[in-house]
Amino acid sequence: MARRCVYLLALGGVLLLGIATFSRSKGLRGKEPQGAASRISSQFSEEERVDMKEALKGAIQIPTVSFTSEDYNTTALAEFGEYIYKVFPTVFSTSFIQHEVVGGYSHLFTVQGSDPSLQPYLLLAHIDVVPAPAEGWKAILQALELLLIRDYIPQRPFFIALGHDEEVSGKNGAQKISTLLQARGVQLAFVVDEGGFILDGFIPNVKKPFAQIAVAEKGSINLMLQVNVTPGHSSAPQKETSIGILAAAVSRLEQTPLPNMFGDGPLKTTLELLANEFSFPTNIILSNLWLFWPFVRRFLERNHITNALVRTTTALTMFNAGIKVNVIPPVAQAVVNFRIHPAQTVQEVLELVKNIVADDRVQLHVLSAFDPEPVSPSDNQALGYQLLRHTIHSVFPEVSIVAPGTCIGNTDSRHYKNLSNGIYRFNPFYLRPQDFTGIHGLNEKISVQAYETHVKFIFELIQNADTVRVSVPHVHEL
Repeated sequence: MARRCVYLLALGGVLLLGIATFSRSKGLRGKEPQGAASRISSQFSEEERVDMKEALKGAIQIPTVSFTSEDYNTTALAEFGEYIYKVFPTVFSTSFIQHEVVGGYSHLFTVQGSDPSLQPYLLLAHIDVVPAPAEGWKAILQALELLLIRDYIPQRPFFIALGHDEEVSGKNGAQKISTLLQARGVQLAFVVDEGGFILDGFIPNVKKPFAQIAVAEKGSINLMLQVNVTPGHSSAPQKETSIGILAAAVSRLEQTPLPNMFGDGPLKTTLELLANEFSFPTNIILSNLWLFWPFVRRFLERNHITNALVRTTTALTMFNAGIKVNVIPPVAQAVVNFRIHPAQTVQEVLELVKNIVADDRVQLHVLSAFDPEPVSPSDNQALGYQLLRHTIHSVFPEVSIVAPGTCIGNTDSRHYKNLSNGIYRFNPFYLRPQDFTGIHGLNEKISVQAYETHVKFIFELIQNADTVRVSVPHVHEL
């Protein structure tokens, strides 16, 4: 996904209502971690900071570009594998860490941990990029390398999975890693992938940045609409042409939004939870959604971003017909991308689309599809969510606002839903409105300071995962 998700969950109430979200100071926040005295400081030396910068600099020069699910730069992917072996020698030489190459180019690291009674977790990242300016993420391995150099031995077992084809479905990387772990009987306490950000400056008149952890992710359908007719000359056209029939069908889809699902999924729960943190009259509205929900749901669909949070979206992305100015084409095709709301399924959306198109001459062909992931828990008993929230408060003390959210893009995390019911998506860096223009585009970048902070976040998260002593029955092989 590489930062393309607009994880603006509670932003549904934020952008339009002009309010800020806030999470209760419960759970892990304010509690001293067990074994805090033996914690290793995440203050890095100047030499370590230089090494981090050089490691990142070298990584982003390797063109690990994915074009399609069957077309990616295998030479660069192999080079990247050799590169991480050279840059992180301690990771590869540590006796309690096992490294495997999966699917040809993806990497799976198994960290044994000193306490096998603790349920393991999984840290995800991907090494491929879209055909755009280079980007690269190695913060997880960088953090582990620095911990190991400091003689830190993790107590809770965990895995690190680096997929090589996330940008084009993940079927040869993450999916194969997930299958391998399932075959070994692994069940995970939680999964962390890229996702929500610390959002800064998105809300008018609100100066405080706030963090969002994506606890849900939309599904997707790529649907081809096709019309076949008898070809003819433009001088004597039939009443309707293939293009006209298809254009009418596509227009009906664009003019008939799929149902507003506000009330299902994390958004309503988040707004209710945060109601008391808002000023009048928003606090009254959100505290009484049983009364005001019709007003709120209509308000949210007035903006294209918040609209994407309350319904399955419809986007016409490709249209193909005709080869000559005076020939009526025998075939017209269009591709429509639907991002499925967590409360709906692929089959439900297809039925709605068929009823909207309402024309048997328009054939519907599913090119690819998958259902949304289940919504992960975000309450005080949700280990992964609470660890992320605690780490956010630790690394970003200026951020007091944390809320759950929905990822409207797609990540590798969906391939691991059979291994855990706690899948969370969070990128530990600031995202500002002007940054959106660079996502998957020109001048996409990350500052050296932001990368160092990313490393620090994983450095702290691994240690925080060792502070919780909750044994969950499980069967796995490490």
